[in-house]
Amino acid sequence: MRGRERDRVKGTRTDAVEPAKKGRRFVVAPDASTEVVGERASSAGVALFSLTVFLVVFVAVLGAWAALAGPVGAVAAACALVAAGFAAMAVHIAQQWEKVVVLRFGRFNRVSGPGLFWTLPIVEQNTMRVDTRVRATTFGAEETLTADLVPLDVNAVLFWHVWDAKAACTEVGDFTRAVELAAQTALRDAIGRAGVAEVAIRREQLDRELKRVLEEKVAPWGIAVLSVEVRDILLPRDLQEVMSLEAQAEQRKKARIILMEAEQDICEMMGEMGDAYAENDAALRLRAMHLLYESVRETGGTVVVPSSFSEGFGDVLGDAAKDALKGGKL
Repeated sequence: MRGRERDRVKGTRTDAVEPAKKGRRFVVAPDASTEVVGERASSAGVALFSLTVFLVVFVAVLGAWAALAGPVGAVAAACALVAAGFAAMAVHIAQQWEKVVVLRFGRFNRVSGPGLFWTLPIVEQNTMRVDTRVRATTFGAEETLTADLVPLDVNAVLFWHVWDAKAACTEVGDFTRAVELAAQTALRDAIGRAGVAEVAIRREQLDRELKRVLEEKVAPWGIAVLSVEVRDILLPRDLQEVMSLEAQAEQRKKARIILMEAEQDICEMMGEMGDAYAENDAALRLRAMHLLYESVRETGGTVVVPSSFSEGFGDVLGDAAKDALKGGKL
């Protein structure tokens, strides 16, 4: 799939939310189709079946007329046409995902399908074929003010399906359009009750709130809302820069606090070490010797120390270590 076809999910265009025109906050381009271009189910089989029924009945009536009444004339052809027309009107096929609402003299009679079903010609009518598959509808709101009066552009996608074909046909005029408008209204209301930071950070909470509101709204229409997902939140450029500076300042503040806490811990540890070394001079000298060793271990160089420093080591380690230090062996 390429271009727009790749971005369409079950017949919903990614550009369904068009740029706002002058004097309008938002514009929705409804798309009632639920199939992807290139994967659209063919109805040729249904049309071929109806044509076959028509021809079979037409030929059967002519054959019966010829067998019972003799030569076939205009009257026989007219009767055959009428019978074939009624037969084609009486037999129907609904696809696996379709539900057909049947009215009898304008009153609801039943929901038929999928598969083969029959109706009474003239008396019953196939009012609406309802697609019961999951649909994806994109919607959005442009320049919607938050609780702190910041205009936001928000785009979202709604996943839903029809579970009651009777209610979808009899309770609302255009349920596809009604679902889109209800989703937009719920989105604008949710944005208006929250601040810009809450909308930008708590997307999952916004998704759950929209789903709950829409479920209550569309349930009487025989429609179930599966999920609502906010796809994009666009902030004004000036506000983005201000929020970026605020975030940078907050990070610097956290870094300084962490550094101060580390310095405090180091200070406490150094105080404890000082107390320990104050009570044990030999441990302090051993520590100094260890630090000296660590400083020359990697490079393998020679360290020249003052004689007083070497005498300090000698007090701890004895005359042998003192002689070694004086001789430059360490």
